[in-house]
Amino acid sequence: MSQDQAVLNRIWCQTLLEEMTRFGVSEVCIAPGSRSTPLTLEAAANHNLTLHTHYDERGLGFMALGMAKASGKPVAVIVTSGTAVANLLPAIAESRLTGEKLIVLTADRPVELVGCGANQAINQIGIYSSHVTQAVNLPSPNVRLPLNWLLTTVDEALSQQAQHGGTVQFNCPFPEPLYSANDASLYQDYLASVSHWQQSNQPYSERRFSDAHAFPEDAQMLSRKGLVIVGSVRLTEAKAAQQFAEKLGWPLLCDPQSGISSEWAHFDLWLQNSAAKALLDECEQVVQFGSRIVSKRLNHWLEQHVRRSNAHYCYVSPAPDRNNQSHLPQQHWVCDIPDWIETKLSKWSALSATHAGWADELKRYADSTAELAKLHLSNEPMTEIALALDLTERARHAALFVGNSLIVRLVDMFSAVDGREVFSNRGASGIDGLVATAAGVQRAINQPMLMLMGDTSLLYDMNSLALVRSTPQPLVIVVANNDGGAIFDLLPVPAQQREALYQMPHGMQFEHAAAQFGLGYARPETLAAYQSLVDDHLAQGNGTLLLEITTPPQQAAQQIKQLMPQIHDL
Repeated sequence: MSQDQAVLNRIWCQTLLEEMTRFGVSEVCIAPGSRSTPLTLEAAANHNLTLHTHYDERGLGFMALGMAKASGKPVAVIVTSGTAVANLLPAIAESRLTGEKLIVLTADRPVELVGCGANQAINQIGIYSSHVTQAVNLPSPNVRLPLNWLLTTVDEALSQQAQHGGTVQFNCPFPEPLYSANDASLYQDYLASVSHWQQSNQPYSERRFSDAHAFPEDAQMLSRKGLVIVGSVRLTEAKAAQQFAEKLGWPLLCDPQSGISSEWAHFDLWLQNSAAKALLDECEQVVQFGSRIVSKRLNHWLEQHVRRSNAHYCYVSPAPDRNNQSHLPQQHWVCDIPDWIETKLSKWSALSATHAGWADELKRYADSTAELAKLHLSNEPMTEIALALDLTERARHAALFVGNSLIVRLVDMFSAVDGREVFSNRGASGIDGLVATAAGVQRAINQPMLMLMGDTSLLYDMNSLALVRSTPQPLVIVVANNDGGAIFDLLPVPAQQREALYQMPHGMQFEHAAAQFGLGYARPETLAAYQSLVDDHLAQGNGTLLLEITTPPQQAAQQIKQLMPQIHDL
């Protein structure tokens, strides 16, 4: 058999990519590079793959994260060697905490060119450390290793990902030459060993996981005063949790990431009322679906209450990770949330909850808090609290993406979003990559979208505006510009260093950034103008509209502090 390393490189890549499609991969995100040529060309040649390109690897990783987040399927990423590989780490770290499935294919120099001064060569082995579910360091393509070895190696890693989620890395060292006019016919005998696989559409080897769960009846749960908490889950899971709470007559506290609300909304605010908190303290059973709760007050209440009262704490999530930041005694059901709920309600069909409606009085506190908050919903000037309050009614038929830092806390306090898909990056909760993640989400769901984010977050991810120059559906990006990190006004940072070392005011606006990337732009000064712009663009606009809401740096913190005494007096 005559040898052509470039052809052999591509045979390995064709095999690797084809097997990935059989595990559900249909989208591949690609950054430019020469060393990744075998991967890039074979991805382009595979008719089952749709390609997405971007010149910034950090943004590329977050775009893939968004697509995986919205679709629930694994998404592949191809990058060249060197620092391109390192730039994927932020998105990979997020996926480790929130479970999105990424498959990163990192091109590398062959081992003899690493650590000897060769260009664009770094030590890529173990670069992602514990942030990946599995890292596979492939050898350079060679005929001494049969293709069935490559297939079972891929299958092992992707089976682990199917069970545990997160990111799998395949580090692929390609010797030169990388380009050739020859084809795979040079290696007919080598390919013959997997001819049966080539003619099928199934993985070469696969593991099957049973969805059957044997849930104990635990009817004692019905005799307790219960509380349902819904964290970061899919909308279908949230609605199942809502049905569970309604069936038992228990209060329902919904994180904004769940996409639903309840008659007990605004709990981050009313938990500061002593009478309301005393009533909630009667809780004897907590059932929590999903994790990543935004509200610090709810997290603090949960920690203190379970420790002090020995309340039963049940956590249900398909992810096996330990989401128990306070290290409480917890019963963790690793299973499908709707399955768990359906099984419980079926077993309890002839029973009823002893204390149904025990916390209905808390609805009054939620209503009163909402009325106090609405006093901030004036037409002018526009405020960040008004932005969060308006979200309850705005863009009801659009998906939502909520950024991190101050804006997500305001949404948690003041919004009551109900029945909509809400996306966010609340694993590592970084402010990087938010635009890119939202771009990936929208490509996956193909729906109009409203995004809320802060000014520092947008400055951090400005490159990713290139990803939303052309969108499948209308996109409105709302940036609340309070000139820096206004979140620190709510934190006990040293007053003398707050501005210079924490808030870091920048004095910039985004009109010219929007123009540079060919986006629509407006800076509404009143709530009515803002509402009109959002509604019109989502209904009949094209592409992306960037709306900049300019507010004084300390305004939101001051308004919250003014509201607190009124809530205490309810």
